[in-house]
Amino acid sequence: MIPWLCETLASHEGWGFLRVGTYISVRAAGALMTAFLLCLFCGKPVIEYLRRLKVGQQIRDDQGADAISLLEMHKEKAGRPTMGGILMIGALAIAAILFGDWREPVFRLAVAMAVGFAAIGFVDDYRKVVHRNSAGLSARGKLVGQTVLASFLAIAMLTLHYETTHYAHLGRTGTDYIALPFIKDTVIPLGILFIPFVVLVLTFTSNAVNLTDGLDGLATGVTIPATLCFVVVAYVAGRADMSSYLIIPHVQGGGELAVLMAALIGVCFGFLWWNGYPAIVFMGDTGSMMIGGLLGSVALLLKQEFLLLIVGGVYVVEALSVVLQVTSYKLRGKRIFRMSPIHHHFEKLLIPESRIMVRFWIVSALLALAGLSTLKLR
Repeated sequence: MIPWLCETLASHEGWGFLRVGTYISVRAAGALMTAFLLCLFCGKPVIEYLRRLKVGQQIRDDQGADAISLLEMHKEKAGRPTMGGILMIGALAIAAILFGDWREPVFRLAVAMAVGFAAIGFVDDYRKVVHRNSAGLSARGKLVGQTVLASFLAIAMLTLHYETTHYAHLGRTGTDYIALPFIKDTVIPLGILFIPFVVLVLTFTSNAVNLTDGLDGLATGVTIPATLCFVVVAYVAGRADMSSYLIIPHVQGGGELAVLMAALIGVCFGFLWWNGYPAIVFMGDTGSMMIGGLLGSVALLLKQEFLLLIVGGVYVVEALSVVLQVTSYKLRGKRIFRMSPIHHHFEKLLIPESRIMVRFWIVSALLALAGLSTLKLR
């Protein structure tokens, strides 16, 4: 809305100064601040509304490898308002409507993915609240929803937006290629296999962020540096000159994804205001699925899937800890960790929750710096 309005008004004599409102950097800053302020000022009434509805957190009773159960460790959190992801997706959508350029297809796709994955999370949260069951939506039902959304994104990229991605240094165009980090002269064409690849990326990313959301402020704090990295990458990818210099794929309209990622940072900062230790509200699956789905979608649209593995390393470790724990227990009857995801393992070692949270934030920030360094190491 704002870029179109500024562009229209700037074309009239005496209003040229409004052209600054079309700059991606200005709009990204505006989206970040708007999303933050919306979460900040709308947070309290939303939390009170959720509290009146008795939308309380359910704590699963999983004892793990010792006598201290998760229910005992987090018993004071039981009943605190959850589904705070409604606030997050609302603030993100408003910031996107105001500051994004909806004429760009990649921007519309990314917003659609954020809303779609938030909807899956909302259904999961709703079932937990209504049925008072911490299991929520069945694993099969969640996987079906994720697969449908991911398939839609993959088909849209293959058919509608195939010509939006350019590998100038290789003289190639197309969205079905995979660009490898540290290697500048090789891309891997997937063809029709691009569809299952997108499904794999989005299901893994959304579930990994969901698993990370287990301590107060953990997921939001880890997300901020990872998202900041993608703000930079999106801005560079949207410019033919800069993407050519750094030898990364040039994506038409990719700069608009920087605006959306900036809005996500604002959302995370704003929600962290209420979700920081000790949390007043939890994002629930509505928020974590939205974050995972959006990050994964932006990585796919920018052709930076492997960069997501680096900057989202905390998510990867959290998810792998669950996979390893389950596999080890089924095959050997023994656990590797005292409890999974791995942040609960550290809790079982009696490390304070706030300390675990801050340490994970530090690791995430370092991984984001490492990810940005790969842009030049090619």
